[in-house]
Amino acid sequence: MNSGVSEICRRNVCRLVSLTAVAAILAAFFAIAFGPGPAAAASLEVQDLRIGIRGNATRFVIDLNAKIEPRIFGLPDPFRIVIDMPEVVFALPPDRLGARGGLVERLRYGLFRPGTSRFVLDLTHSAKVSQTFMLKPDGAKPWRLVIDLTPTDRAGFVSAMQPTPRIKAQKAPDPPLRTAPVQRAFPVVVLDAGHGGVDPGAIGLSGSYEKDIVLAFAKEIKRQLEAGGRVKVVLTRERDLFLPLRERVQTARHADADLFLSLHVNSHKSRSIRGFSAYTLSEKASDAEADALAAKENKADVIGGLNLGTYSDDVQNILIDFAQAKTNELSVRFARDILVKEVSRSVRLVTRPWRSAGFAVLKAPDVASVLVELGYVTNRKEERLLRDAKYRRNLSAAITRAVVQYLETNQSAAVR
Repeated sequence: MNSGVSEICRRNVCRLVSLTAVAAILAAFFAIAFGPGPAAAASLEVQDLRIGIRGNATRFVIDLNAKIEPRIFGLPDPFRIVIDMPEVVFALPPDRLGARGGLVERLRYGLFRPGTSRFVLDLTHSAKVSQTFMLKPDGAKPWRLVIDLTPTDRAGFVSAMQPTPRIKAQKAPDPPLRTAPVQRAFPVVVLDAGHGGVDPGAIGLSGSYEKDIVLAFAKEIKRQLEAGGRVKVVLTRERDLFLPLRERVQTARHADADLFLSLHVNSHKSRSIRGFSAYTLSEKASDAEADALAAKENKADVIGGLNLGTYSDDVQNILIDFAQAKTNELSVRFARDILVKEVSRSVRLVTRPWRSAGFAVLKAPDVASVLVELGYVTNRKEERLLRDAKYRRNLSAAITRAVVQYLETNQSAAVR
């Protein structure tokens, strides 16, 4: 290398070092002035929790990696304490879900909506929050949110635990009932992965959650349906998020869906029960088991910590008018005559695999709707299958074939 080139390189290296130093100084300045950027900000994390009993009081403690300002309120009928906080990562041992003790009958937690995570404490009877405070880190102990509960009567619960009034966001109005076929290139199928977020759904023998299993199935069915290039698929949720039942129905109606499938897994007191089944809507349940299942699924909003008093009128507005027999006829045709028959070629069915009951999530008056129970997580073998990728692909393929067959023969937006 000649001396001229060496001098140029030397100068450029010096200039590079100078620029690097200036950049470092500016970065330090902005970090001090404005705080770390989004990429540098640490995730808010719930690290552990515990329930303790002191006399007639119950103490609920949440370990966190940072200070928070929670919003705490109560909901009656049944009695619940709701704790809302910024969106967090739940870095908790699996056995913490469903923890109980003292006044807490059962604990649930998860993402309630984007930006908000939620704890729901189901109470054994009416109680109020007597005190709440944050403890600073102390040695190996992290930030701790402490909530003390003490018994009270119903009037005391209502007066002490009323939620802080909030300005309600404007919601899109329900679309008018469809009275004519929708003209478009491709039919639309809405897949609803049941439960989610603060509502885990059924819990399997190995600790698996219904919300996770059905989301994996929804994504696989979507992949297979869209692979053919002839169907548009909409998911009600694409991550572990709580959705009220009404929003699930609204998603189907706003999408002008040709078919709505709500995916679930079941549980049973008998561990020998297993198999696939499909449910449609009816005023009168086809049997006691179907009626009990509908009652359980319709409590999803309660589990999520919603005040059903504010939703009952809205739900009534979308109750299906049984005079509109065509929609229910299409639902039955798909579930009984197509889906069950197609799936029976691939997996095991329960006895009487097509049933009916008053499922709230099936009450869109102008969208053919079916609730699918993929299997039972209380059966050890079937739980293992439902978590297996190969089994998921095979069962999803059978459901996909049934959907395509239905769209080809029954819907105005036929597959071409």
